[in-house]
Amino acid sequence: MLEQGLFPCPEALTDDELEPPINEPRINERIRVPEVRLVGPNGEQVGIVRIEDATRLAQEADLDLVEVAPNSRPPVVKLMDYGKFKYEAAVKAREARRNQANTEIKEMRFRLKIDEHDYETKKGHIVRFLKGGDKVKVTIMFRGREQSRPEMGRRLLLKLADELQDLSVVENMPSQEGRNMSLVLGPLKKKAEAMEEQRKVRDERKAADKAERAERAAAKAAKKTSGDESE
Repeated sequence: MLEQGLFPCPEALTDDELEPPINEPRINERIRVPEVRLVGPNGEQVGIVRIEDATRLAQEADLDLVEVAPNSRPPVVKLMDYGKFKYEAAVKAREARRNQANTEIKEMRFRLKIDEHDYETKKGHIVRFLKGGDKVKVTIMFRGREQSRPEMGRRLLLKLADELQDLSVVENMPSQEGRNMSLVLGPLKKKAEAMEEQRKVRDERKAADKAERAERAAAKAAKKTSGDESE
């Protein structure tokens, strides 16, 4: 248990100052400076202390002394379970890479004079892509004299974005490239979250189907038993 007020308390540090450096930080006996600014395991500010005192406190708390801001004067160190910290950081990094790798950019093409039925059909596909956690690039293809009316294409794309605002965010506003004009919609939910929701829906549907089959079987068995008793 760290005693507050044991050492002079410096001004509060920002979250950025407490972030570990990108490279492997120095820990425990590898920290070779006369004094450090010590931060407790829950972020409490202990103060500027001699490295010997900081090391002793770490040993008493069965924690590691980790240098989190080596360029500060004096360097900032924090008491933490470094093994647990590295494990959690690796899990987060792996999850971030998986989300990035799984996210795809789907493309949906519209004609400027698309009819209502085709519009709704294509919008349904876009909804499915967004719910699946994928980005969608929506492209309007201009033909002939339609190229002189880019505002019509912009209006159609913005209408679509407005109708899908509950599922998406506009990542790139309508921009024209040659005969085409495109808009990019990003999903509100990450790929991993969308996949987890889909898995839950499938599991719930399977459970409901199983319960329904069991109920039919029980009703059939009850009906058969009733028939046997009446004979």
